[in-house]
Amino acid sequence: MADRIPLLEIGKLQARLEEVVAQKGEPPWSETLVMTDDIQAFVICHPPGQPNDTHYHHHDEWWIVLRGEIDWYIEDEPGPIHARTGDFVLGPKHRWHHVEPVGSEPTIRIAINTRGEYHRYDRPGCKPLS
Repeated sequence: MADRIPLLEIGKLQARLEEVVAQKGEPPWSETLVMTDDIQAFVICHPPGQPNDTHYHHHDEWWIVLRGEIDWYIEDEPGPIHARTGDFVLGPKHRWHHVEPVGSEPTIRIAINTRGEYHRYDRPGCKPLS
Protein backbone atom coordinates (compact mmCIF):
# COMPACT_ATOMS: atom_id res chain seq x y z
CA MET A 1 0.00 0.00 0.00
CA ALA A 2 1.34 3.42 -0.91
CA ASP A 3 2.15 5.90 1.83
CA ARG A 4 -0.58 8.46 2.24
CA ILE A 5 0.71 11.96 2.94
CA PRO A 6 -1.90 13.98 4.86
CA LEU A 7 -3.10 17.35 3.63
CA LEU A 8 -2.88 18.75 7.18
CA GLU A 9 0.17 18.40 9.42
CA ILE A 10 2.63 20.52 11.36
CA GLY A 11 3.72 23.25 8.96
CA LYS A 12 0.52 22.97 6.91
CA LEU A 13 -2.49 23.56 9.13
CA GLN A 14 -5.04 24.53 6.47
CA ALA A 15 -6.37 22.99 3.26
CA ARG A 16 -9.17 24.09 0.93
CA LEU A 17 -11.85 21.70 -0.27
CA GLU A 18 -12.10 23.33 -3.71
CA GLU A 19 -8.36 22.81 -4.28
CA VAL A 20 -8.61 19.14 -3.31
CA VAL A 21 -11.59 18.63 -5.63
CA ALA A 22 -9.78 20.34 -8.52
CA GLN A 23 -6.67 18.22 -7.97
CA LYS A 24 -8.48 14.88 -7.56
CA GLY A 25 -10.99 15.29 -10.40
CA GLU A 26 -13.95 13.03 -11.03
CA PRO A 27 -15.07 10.58 -8.34
CA PRO A 28 -14.53 8.12 -6.88
CA TRP A 29 -11.52 9.23 -4.85
CA SER A 30 -10.27 9.70 -1.31
CA GLU A 31 -7.55 11.85 0.17
CA THR A 32 -5.86 11.63 3.57
CA LEU A 33 -6.75 14.77 5.48
CA VAL A 34 -5.17 14.14 8.91
CA MET A 35 -2.91 11.36 10.20
CA THR A 36 -1.65 11.93 13.75
CA ASP A 37 -0.59 9.55 16.51
CA ASP A 38 -4.21 9.48 17.69
CA ILE A 39 -6.62 10.14 14.82
CA GLN A 40 -7.04 9.78 11.10
CA ALA A 41 -9.43 11.59 8.78
CA PHE A 42 -10.13 11.18 5.09
CA VAL A 43 -11.99 13.26 2.50
CA ILE A 44 -14.03 10.81 0.41
CA CYS A 45 -15.89 11.54 -2.82
CA HIS A 46 -18.36 9.12 -4.41
CA PRO A 47 -20.76 9.53 -7.31
CA PRO A 48 -24.46 8.82 -6.73
CA GLY A 49 -25.33 5.15 -6.90
CA GLN A 50 -21.89 3.89 -5.86
CA PRO A 51 -22.08 2.32 -2.37
CA ASN A 52 -19.08 1.33 -0.30
CA ASP A 53 -18.49 -2.05 1.33
CA THR A 54 -20.21 -3.31 4.48
CA HIS A 55 -17.71 -3.35 7.35
CA TYR A 56 -17.20 -2.46 11.00
CA HIS A 57 -14.48 -0.97 13.25
CA HIS A 58 -13.19 -1.56 16.79
CA HIS A 59 -13.55 2.19 17.43
CA ASP A 60 -16.32 4.70 16.78
CA GLU A 61 -16.24 6.45 13.42
CA TRP A 62 -18.04 9.63 12.50
CA TRP A 63 -18.61 11.63 9.36
CA ILE A 64 -19.37 15.14 8.20
CA VAL A 65 -21.26 15.49 4.92
CA LEU A 66 -19.77 18.36 2.92
CA ARG A 67 -21.73 17.84 -0.31
CA GLY A 68 -24.64 15.79 -1.55
CA GLU A 69 -26.89 13.23 0.08
CA ILE A 70 -25.90 9.88 1.56
CA ASP A 71 -27.89 7.04 3.09
CA TRP A 72 -26.07 5.31 5.96
CA TYR A 73 -27.05 1.74 6.77
CA ILE A 74 -25.94 0.93 10.32
CA GLU A 75 -26.46 -2.39 12.09
CA ASP A 76 -29.51 -2.45 14.42
CA GLU A 77 -30.99 0.76 12.98
CA PRO A 78 -34.53 0.31 11.60
CA GLY A 79 -33.72 2.04 8.32
CA PRO A 80 -31.15 4.18 6.60
CA ILE A 81 -30.00 7.47 8.11
CA HIS A 82 -30.46 10.01 5.33
CA ALA A 83 -27.81 12.72 5.66
CA ARG A 84 -27.35 15.88 3.60
CA THR A 85 -24.80 18.65 3.29
CA GLY A 86 -24.00 19.93 6.78
CA ASP A 87 -25.09 16.77 8.64
CA PHE A 88 -23.01 14.68 11.07
CA VAL A 89 -23.39 10.89 11.42
CA LEU A 90 -21.94 8.54 14.06
CA GLY A 91 -21.05 4.91 13.35
CA PRO A 92 -20.78 3.15 16.72
CA LYS A 93 -17.91 0.70 17.17
CA HIS A 94 -18.60 -2.99 16.52
CA ARG A 95 -21.70 -2.25 14.40
CA TRP A 96 -21.39 -2.83 10.67
CA HIS A 97 -22.24 0.00 8.32
CA HIS A 98 -22.11 1.05 4.69
CA VAL A 99 -23.05 4.17 2.77
CA GLU A 100 -24.99 4.71 -0.42
CA PRO A 101 -24.65 8.12 -2.13
CA VAL A 102 -28.03 9.21 -3.46
CA GLY A 103 -29.35 12.19 -5.38
CA SER A 104 -27.93 13.68 -8.56
CA GLU A 105 -24.49 15.01 -7.57
CA PRO A 106 -21.26 13.53 -6.24
CA THR A 107 -21.05 13.30 -2.47
CA ILE A 108 -18.14 14.46 -0.34
CA ARG A 109 -17.72 13.45 3.28
CA ILE A 110 -15.02 13.50 5.92
CA ALA A 111 -14.52 10.21 7.80
CA ILE A 112 -12.86 10.49 11.22
CA ASN A 113 -11.70 7.65 13.46
CA THR A 114 -8.82 6.28 15.52
CA ARG A 115 -5.39 6.04 13.88
CA GLY A 116 -4.77 2.65 12.29
CA GLU A 117 -8.45 1.69 12.15
CA TYR A 118 -9.42 -0.15 8.97
CA HIS A 119 -12.41 -1.93 7.42
CA ARG A 120 -13.10 -5.27 9.12
CA TYR A 121 -15.16 -8.07 7.54
CA ASP A 122 -15.02 -11.00 9.99
CA ARG A 123 -18.61 -10.69 11.27
CA PRO A 124 -21.94 -11.77 9.76
CA GLY A 125 -23.35 -9.03 7.52
CA CYS A 126 -19.93 -7.69 6.51
CA LYS A 127 -18.81 -7.98 2.92
CA PRO A 128 -16.10 -6.27 0.88
CA LEU A 129 -17.05 -4.98 -2.55
CA SER A 130 -16.01 -7.42 -5.27
